[in-house]
Amino acid sequence: MTDFISLAAAGVQSLNPYQPGKPIDELEREYGVSNALKFASNENPLGPSPHVLEAARKALPEVWLYPDGNGFRLKEKIAAHCGIATDQITLGNGSSDLLDFVVRVFVSPGREVLFSEHSFAIYPILTQAADGKGIATPAREWGCDLHALRAVVTDNTALVFIANPNNPTGTWLEGGSLERFVRDLPDHVMVVIDEAYFEYASDPAVGADGYPNTVEWVERYPNLMVTRTFSKCYGLAGLRVGYSVSHPRVAELMNRVRPPFNVNRIALVAAEAALDDDVHRQRSVGMNASGLKQLMAGFERLGLKYIPSVGNFICVDVGDDAAPVYEALLCEGVIVRPVANYGMPRHLRITVGTSEHNDIMLSALQKVLTS
Repeated sequence: MTDFISLAAAGVQSLNPYQPGKPIDELEREYGVSNALKFASNENPLGPSPHVLEAARKALPEVWLYPDGNGFRLKEKIAAHCGIATDQITLGNGSSDLLDFVVRVFVSPGREVLFSEHSFAIYPILTQAADGKGIATPAREWGCDLHALRAVVTDNTALVFIANPNNPTGTWLEGGSLERFVRDLPDHVMVVIDEAYFEYASDPAVGADGYPNTVEWVERYPNLMVTRTFSKCYGLAGLRVGYSVSHPRVAELMNRVRPPFNVNRIALVAAEAALDDDVHRQRSVGMNASGLKQLMAGFERLGLKYIPSVGNFICVDVGDDAAPVYEALLCEGVIVRPVANYGMPRHLRITVGTSEHNDIMLSALQKVLTS
């Protein structure tokens, strides 16, 4: 039989694929449980706005037509929402699509890509797939240490990834130090600030003091790109739509590698409607802020340490190897996210749910830890 691995590109041969959170139907099928709850993938428990659902329903009769390949109307909405020009925007099938594009554009074999320890697993995966050299710098208090990142920048550095807030730890960087980092980078280094959880962190109720709106910096720093998504706060994870903001010349390069029609017709319409419904956005971020407080109080009652978060998730230290706790929670019909692959074997990442679901999860956690 043909050895297909030997035929694959060098970076792909030893690559381990990204592992998403376990789906609810898979858990119920494998474990024989019902009414399972998922706290593993940082989805918005409120789902999309009713206006989004109505817009999507109206668009269904046209699914036989290809979408607008340039996403003109959605770009117009995003531009107005962010105060930017449409030629700065690239659309993606989720923001992870855009992270892939920027690697394909700027990372050639052997070039360096920098990211922090405990940051989004897709960064090293994309780097390795492109046969780049991934360099993970030590974290500081579970978050990105900008001094450690800057210290390893070389003439061979192509790209720096910074998630703000960071997934999976929920930590964040304040604007002053982050802008100084961007300002002091050499011109040949692209820096991508991944803001998948921007809407949650920018809510004053979560207490992210000094959290910046880095889209406002793009005009000053041509080597800066910011990525955002509709998958989290806007509740469109199943439709997959995100966008990046960059210098127009960078956006033009991104569009050279962007596949045709990469954002589907329903996703475009839904994202347009989502941007119009500020009431739903405010309800989502408000529920998240109260849910974070609920989970932190619950962990404290259980005597558990946690990492303060400004995302829609929180990492809790269960005191020992988290794998058995994760498995025991599955038996209780509760799906959380183990993060041992992020160098955090004692932690579980738990998405903020509704108040009722948070209580169910905390009760299950208490049962598992005391049994």
